[in-house]
Amino acid sequence: MIDLDNLQSKCERTVDFAAGQLRNLVEAHPDHFPMYTQNGKWMHSGEAWTNWCEGFLGGQLWLVYQATGDEYFREKAEHYSRLLEHRKTDLNVHDLGFLFFSTWKRWYDITGEEDKNAVVVEAGQTLAKRFKEKGEYLRSFVSDESLFIDIMMNVPIIFYAAQETDDEELWETAYRHCLTTRRYLVRGDGSTSHEGIFDLETGEFLRQTTHQGWRDDSSWARGLGWSLYGFGTVYGLTGDARFLKTSQDNAWFYMENTPDHGVPPNDWMEAQPQNPHESSAAAIAASGLIQLSQLVGDPTLGKQYNDYALRIVDTLTEPEFVAFGDEDWEGVLKQGMYHERLGLGVNESVMWGDYFFLEAVCKVLGVE
Repeated sequence: MIDLDNLQSKCERTVDFAAGQLRNLVEAHPDHFPMYTQNGKWMHSGEAWTNWCEGFLGGQLWLVYQATGDEYFREKAEHYSRLLEHRKTDLNVHDLGFLFFSTWKRWYDITGEEDKNAVVVEAGQTLAKRFKEKGEYLRSFVSDESLFIDIMMNVPIIFYAAQETDDEELWETAYRHCLTTRRYLVRGDGSTSHEGIFDLETGEFLRQTTHQGWRDDSSWARGLGWSLYGFGTVYGLTGDARFLKTSQDNAWFYMENTPDHGVPPNDWMEAQPQNPHESSAAAIAASGLIQLSQLVGDPTLGKQYNDYALRIVDTLTEPEFVAFGDEDWEGVLKQGMYHERLGLGVNESVMWGDYFFLEAVCKVLGVE
């Protein structure tokens, strides 16, 4: 059994620590958006593969402001959100949900100012332009024939834009993408594929592939976390029970295949992984499971999901994973993974890991 009073104290300590790390980052490197650390130091140049993470810094600043009420963090959160506004028309990435739900949507939720909401809506409308009629999916940043599981975390911004503008066609675009992803990237056992490839001429689905997993037929842990959280969010928006079932299937796969501490490797099917922990996948799953626990109608199931999420957070708030006392480490959450195959951010802090970890911690504290 988890000692809830102790967990509360650990989460409060984590927020304080994250606040200090964020203050150090924005003062030492103003207006920079690092993605991952190297030997614990945030990288401010070098290979990034794609620019999808810029919202997570501002998002953390908003979370710390919500948790502490410290106006310093609100001022910085507004500043780092403004730096992203031009990305609302960015047609080059599939990650506008990551960029704007973590920043401008939080800003709007706090202030109710319509100009903030307009930025979020425009970003959602922009993302919808990636939709491929043949195949019925939002194309990934890689190529026209590519569908990523990650996009399930971004498609809610299209649903949101559709709601705000009463745009039925926009809503249908998001809906069709979710059905396609569910059909082709989520397997019968609840595991997920990173990528699906389609025939551009016919729209026919061809095969499952991966960029960051062990094999094409294995299950990359962070991708499953994106699916679990994303399909839960989409169920909350649509009420379609198929999406709830998918999120639950993902949850059961995660819980049944992960060690008791709740932190998976980069891929569950990798034989003897060199890096046994992918903390960012665990952070995403924890936040997604807390959400799922509130969506299911069955209180017994809800308690199971919430208890497992608390187990993950209890593990991640230990010194093994949080850089408490390590003056040379600039991130918050250690043992994360960006891109193992490319050797980027391996066993390091990663910006989305810190963001979703802090989000889960704030949910435990009741301030998110």
